[in-house]
Amino acid sequence: MNTNKELNYRMYLQREEEFIRTDIKSEFSRYDDIKNGNVKKVKENFKEIKANYYKGKGVLSDNPLRNNIYHLVVSAGIIARVCVDAGLPHDESYTLSDIYIRKADNAKTPEEVIDLIGELQLDYATRMNNLKKTNTISRYVSESIDYIYDHLHEPLTMELLAKNAGLNPSYFSKLFSKETGTTVKEYIAKAKVNTAKNILADSDFALSDIALSLGFSSQSAFTSVFKKYTGTTPHKYKNSVNYKNILNS
Repeated sequence: MNTNKELNYRMYLQREEEFIRTDIKSEFSRYDDIKNGNVKKVKENFKEIKANYYKGKGVLSDNPLRNNIYHLVVSAGIIARVCVDAGLPHDESYTLSDIYIRKADNAKTPEEVIDLIGELQLDYATRMNNLKKTNTISRYVSESIDYIYDHLHEPLTMELLAKNAGLNPSYFSKLFSKETGTTVKEYIAKAKVNTAKNILADSDFALSDIALSLGFSSQSAFTSVFKKYTGTTPHKYKNSVNYKNILNS
């Protein structure tokens, strides 16, 4: 498909309207603030962005709401990737971007999407700040965390992760606990529960199917672990999320 004609026309219109895009160095300096966990600077940046939100931005849709959603999708994709490059576990980073894109998809006004962009930026910056502040994660632990999220549907043990990392189980267990602040078993359980919460909030899968997909031996085992870390059952959690969605609709 030859887009030269349309490209030339669009660029002509931009020149006539004296439209100037945001400088790429300025744009990426803001992404740097996010990946470096500079929470204060990110807050300051967004105040400026919100006050002049449409300045320097291309029009991606004639529908204002859809236009802002598209801009959020682009921003989420870039932020997720720069944060992975800076050490945020890739599954956590990409899943977080998915969450915000889904939130935007349910937004009712362009202004709501703009606020979501600010929330997204602050969320990532806070996570990067905590990552930088609390631990320097080794390659062994970082790759093990990725492995956990990629294999939640399979039986996961500390011994298996240690073998994959090429480390002695005892040493690996101590290293993992030191760098994450929790045991391997606890980390796996929390990863499964957090993933289950996202599934419950965004789908109508049966509890038995969710339990199976996350490697639980039974629905009752899934319910027991879920209640341990959330204080409620999966069924009650889903009902509460649905109720909140109805109130916000």
